[in-house]
Amino acid sequence: MSSTQSPELVEPRGAETHELEDVQRKQPEVTPPQDAISVEDVPPNGGYGWAWGIFLAHYLANSTFENATRLEYALIGGLSISQALLCAPVVDLSDRYLGMKTTLFIGTLLLFAALFGSSYATEIWHLFLSQGVAFGWGLGFTYIPATATLPQWFSTRRSLAMGIASSGAGLGGLAYNLVAGAIVQHMGIRWAYRILAFCGLAVNTVCSLLLKNRNKAIQPLQNAFNWREYGHIEVMLVVGWGVFTELGYIVLLYSLPNYAISIGLTPSQGAVVGAMLSLGLGVGRPVIGWYSDSFGRINMATLMTLLCGVLCLTLWVPAKSYGVLIAFALTSGAVCGIFWGTITPVLAEAVGMKRLPSSFGVICLALVVPTTFAEPIALEIVTASGYLTAQVFVGCMFLLAGTSTWLLRMWKLNQVELKAAREREQLDEVGNTGAAVSSFWFSPRKLFQLGKV
Repeated sequence: MSSTQSPELVEPRGAETHELEDVQRKQPEVTPPQDAISVEDVPPNGGYGWAWGIFLAHYLANSTFENATRLEYALIGGLSISQALLCAPVVDLSDRYLGMKTTLFIGTLLLFAALFGSSYATEIWHLFLSQGVAFGWGLGFTYIPATATLPQWFSTRRSLAMGIASSGAGLGGLAYNLVAGAIVQHMGIRWAYRILAFCGLAVNTVCSLLLKNRNKAIQPLQNAFNWREYGHIEVMLVVGWGVFTELGYIVLLYSLPNYAISIGLTPSQGAVVGAMLSLGLGVGRPVIGWYSDSFGRINMATLMTLLCGVLCLTLWVPAKSYGVLIAFALTSGAVCGIFWGTITPVLAEAVGMKRLPSSFGVICLALVVPTTFAEPIALEIVTASGYLTAQVFVGCMFLLAGTSTWLLRMWKLNQVELKAAREREQLDEVGNTGAAVSSFWFSPRKLFQLGKV
């Protein structure tokens, strides 16, 4: 996975540790130089992917392909995201040897071929290859290099910048849900694919021509993929956050329009519900990014993840009318995509800038399986027990994800205290510090301890 780092990166103490007020020493905060910039890749979520919720609802309501099952349709949606994660090493090689613009053009052509080819699909395996595999690879080839370019232009307020940029997935999803839903209703699903294919070709071509990185100026380091990162407790807690979040997030992403139809709403109303989820995402991410910089990145990620779980259980479960479902879509949309909106700033807090590329790579690999099978699991649950069980499942997944970040917060608080103690020369050597961390970071005192992390 592409990752860029300045070889002379200066890590500001305040930005990385956000030390507790009761242990913070009175010393000036070190500000990184303007050329001390790190790039973190954020795998795609949203964008074109939101439109699959409309297509999925259509396929489930109509026998488009003979003998196709609900499980097969759900797997296609999962593949479109997991393949974008899986192809990241290939994207890294392409970006390294062919250049960013060539990589973006490859992705643009793959996306066009995937959507245009889907319009001519006559059997379900055609969709697996086009909408699933080709689309996922096209998404990876366009989104990863583009997102990796953004942090090169910022040295402060990076969470806000990432929030604003990633809000495009929500705002784009708003347009795609409304447009795709209207086209499917009036012109059919085949023309919906073709129109979206040509729109994407035009927009992505322009963006590919205009995007510019600063690799020559900052001389980026090559990415490293280190399996040993799985042995670090902080990395595994982030993995748990990602796995549980994806199991809930993708179900919301793809199932909400179909759920709207299941309670008696029209397909067009289902498209609007999906669009409101996208609108919430587009509005929520910049706000979350802004407060993450000041309130604490891990703190914000924990609260928003837990809030999404609570909303699913208290607002989605009783949502049997159009108005209530719209309210749920807007509020949950603002927080359901918290993982991809804050993962790189949170991970930087947990592992530091030097380890971020390698740890991020192993985390993405761990998410391939849940992103592939989240929606199939949900549809099987719906088939066996109805939507109520699926709703409870989604809510519990977000609560478990929030628990993972809460544990990460406890671990980080302990790290902050230990660092402050070392600086006051209260700890004798690093070896003792490691033992203390592994034995005592999990304690009741840290469950509700105040601190900016």
